[in-house]
Amino acid sequence: MEHVMWQVEEGVAIVTLTRPPANALSRGVMAELNEVFENVYKDNEIKAVVFHGEGRFFAAGADIKEFTEVKNEQEFAQLGQIGQETFTKIEQSPKPVIAAIHGAALGGGLELALACHIRLAAKGTKLGLPELNLGLIPGFGGTQRLPKLIGKAKAIELMLTSEPMTAEEGYLVGLINHVLPEEDVLSAARSMATVIAGKSPLTVQKTLELVEFSDSKLEVGLEKERAAFGDVFKQEDRHEGVQAFLEKRKPVFKGN
Repeated sequence: MEHVMWQVEEGVAIVTLTRPPANALSRGVMAELNEVFENVYKDNEIKAVVFHGEGRFFAAGADIKEFTEVKNEQEFAQLGQIGQETFTKIEQSPKPVIAAIHGAALGGGLELALACHIRLAAKGTKLGLPELNLGLIPGFGGTQRLPKLIGKAKAIELMLTSEPMTAEEGYLVGLINHVLPEEDVLSAARSMATVIAGKSPLTVQKTLELVEFSDSKLEVGLEKERAAFGDVFKQEDRHEGVQAFLEKRKPVFKGN
């Protein structure tokens, strides 16, 4: 791969954007991200994923130069579709994805972070969707995911003014889970991923699936939770977890 590097360490896939200086999200980067996540979905060794960017930024946006090469509105909509499908694949990953953000996550870069399940950010990191400054709109899912995380009013303000917020402000509105010194962000994300990797992968996956129903009517979500609660009773990991608790030892989950 040319612009995305990844490796697996202790059940955690470390995925790094390597397209300096801004880690712009080109068609090529999107294709490589798709390939990475096809492997994440299939590889049973991978239990969690950490995303970060090489250099000064997490990702400063889509590749604007590619926009100048687009010939018509159909091709432009197709470009948006590529971004949406890529980020939906990340969001729907059965293994949790943690974004380790530093420098800036702007435009498509923030939309990538929004598709991750957990977001850690360095102090002072800039977070924003400045597409309106270019006569554009967020097209990789930003108009849909951001309001769900921080509420409609704040999301509308962020998009219409195109003014970025800091990581500290993002933490206050629920966009960022933890704000840390820049030198600690990646290690903290890896530590969190390692903790999650030690859980039963089946229960992690079930939990991620159930959270998606939290936007539905309460009775729908509760019905799904009730069925899943019954399903885990049949799993060997459930027996191992309970037995380990009673024996005061660390459980050894096998994913079945």
